[in-house]
Amino acid sequence: MISEPEMAGEFEEASAVREVLVHSGPQAAGDRPPRAPRSGPGSRWLWALGGALVASAVWGAVLFADGSRDGVPDMHGYRLGQDPCGAVGLKSLGAAIAPGQPERELGAMPLRDDALDRAECYIPLGVERAQKQSDNGWTIDHTVTVKVVLHKKTDPRVEFEAGRTATGFGVAPETEVEEVPELGDKAYLLSLGDGEQELRVLHGGAVLSLALSASHTWEGDNGQPPDDAVELPDLSAYKAAMISDMRDLMSGLKG
Repeated sequence: MISEPEMAGEFEEASAVREVLVHSGPQAAGDRPPRAPRSGPGSRWLWALGGALVASAVWGAVLFADGSRDGVPDMHGYRLGQDPCGAVGLKSLGAAIAPGQPERELGAMPLRDDALDRAECYIPLGVERAQKQSDNGWTIDHTVTVKVVLHKKTDPRVEFEAGRTATGFGVAPETEVEEVPELGDKAYLLSLGDGEQELRVLHGGAVLSLALSASHTWEGDNGQPPDDAVELPDLSAYKAAMISDMRDLMSGLKG
């Protein structure tokens, strides 16, 4: 609180400055310039107020830019329900690869913590409906792996960008990375070679992954498979279906 003597001192200094300005003119050009008024408590209070306003403006700009405060990311309403795998519908991939409903969902017990929630689901689309069977006994089936990690206290943006070419087996130099626009804050489609493709999305504190893999199995009468194994399909044909199912997953995790 500013006391009355302090305020009176500031008013006297302001009057002195005005007096000097009024009586100064060309004839006083050679005189020594008036001494600047001393800095008192009131001046320090005004500087502190100005600094606080500037700091608030800068902090507001940072908060607006990255959607976080004190390093805590915006969760955008994402949460793990009682059955995280139930949010994975796979309508588009199911229709494109294996018409009908996907087979059973397999998933590890979800991790639930104040700092981090995580769930992982494995969904086989089914060999009997894979629509890919060679005449020599080879069959091809497809499996979808979904991973959901919700970072509730730390922003995962830097780690997401740094690991965009990393796989479960380390960094693969031959991995092709394609940026997918208008999906979360950042999204990449990774082509990991024959028979595997992964879509990764960052949205606030949520890191979501939908991976599609294809594998072949020998089911011929002869127990020994021939050398001419059937070729794995080109999974790039399912890019649009993966993006569509990812959008459904993101909506389902907010329900």
